[in-house]
Amino acid sequence: MLELNHIEKYYNAGTVHEMCMFHDFSMKIQDGEFVSVVGSNGSGKTSLLNLICGSISLDAGTIVINGEDITHMPEYRRQRRIGRVYQNPAMGTCPGMTILENMSLADNKGKIFNLRRGTDKKRIGFYQEQLKSLGLGLEDKLHVKVGALSGGQRQAMALLMSTMTDIEFLILDEHTAALDPKTAELIMELTGKVVQEKKLTTIMVTHNLRYAVEYGNRLVMMHQGEAIMDEAGEEKAKIQIQDILDKFNEISIECGN
Repeated sequence: MLELNHIEKYYNAGTVHEMCMFHDFSMKIQDGEFVSVVGSNGSGKTSLLNLICGSISLDAGTIVINGEDITHMPEYRRQRRIGRVYQNPAMGTCPGMTILENMSLADNKGKIFNLRRGTDKKRIGFYQEQLKSLGLGLEDKLHVKVGALSGGQRQAMALLMSTMTDIEFLILDEHTAALDPKTAELIMELTGKVVQEKKLTTIMVTHNLRYAVEYGNRLVMMHQGEAIMDEAGEEKAKIQIQDILDKFNEISIECGN
């Protein structure tokens, strides 16, 4: 289980531009949950992911994973337990390296590197099998540099690479936003398949309300650092896109827009 307890986060603290993103914010995510997170720009969606992953630090509060306090754990150590796929396909792969080299790096995440070959030839068959599951023909392009692939191919690889090791959480940071509609559908189908097969606890930030409704078993709407909608199980299954739009309109009216 992931617990965020009484989180405080300020940007530009102590200046005239000080902004409170989270004040006494708490949330628990149970093992096996697939949480879709929606909200307007500046609502705290990405900040929430960055706090969990350790990309930014807390001002107060704690973050606990399965009873272990990771509040002060550096980002690189959290990556052993958390896989993350970013909005920009370039951020999840190394464009100047081949598909084989990228797969090898992902395969060795969290392990100690020393003076030995970067790629274990005995693992090539395994990499090809993993790539074949994507259905993009990448298993026959092991020696092609990743920078030569399309955005969709790279994002599919990033999703695969982030889940190759035994992670506990998968973080999806608007991972279809930079893709064309057809490719985005492919990536979402792969996402659903990977999450289900590996039984991963998943947090997906998205602006696509249909994906938020169709995927996952819990839906959270963020606004000004608060979860103003949080539905799970049967209640989440009943939610329609219009329900979310109505909530957005309600917020807009309250804010005077």
